[in-house]
Amino acid sequence: MKKFEDVAVLIARILMPILFIVAGWGKITAYSGTQQYMEAMGVPGFLLPLTILLEFGGGLAILFGFLTRTTALITALFTLMTAFLFHSNFADGVNSLMFMKNFTIAGGYLLLATFGPGAISLDRALNKNW
Repeated sequence: MKKFEDVAVLIARILMPILFIVAGWGKITAYSGTQQYMEAMGVPGFLLPLTILLEFGGGLAILFGFLTRTTALITALFTLMTAFLFHSNFADGVNSLMFMKNFTIAGGYLLLATFGPGAISLDRALNKNW
């Protein structure tokens, strides 16, 4: 059963960051448009590099199981924050769905932060538990 758990956690780590890696890359390739959107939503544009670092860099870190617990915790908090900042217009059905999606994603990242990256990870190869 332990082998199944190791493979399941690896698959989860492959699936979970796809959204963030793609979104982070999109922010890199459409930098000024993303910055304008953030500012229109009341978020300072100077935070965009940190957002890209978390989404793209953090997504890759989760994918490879590097700095997993810390990155997962920060990603969970970031995802909850973005739910409130960008998806709190509950009169719009799509925004309500996106709000709940963010909560679901945050829950998955909290599990990853709690239980770690599994045996098939850089963290385990480096014997780190961060």
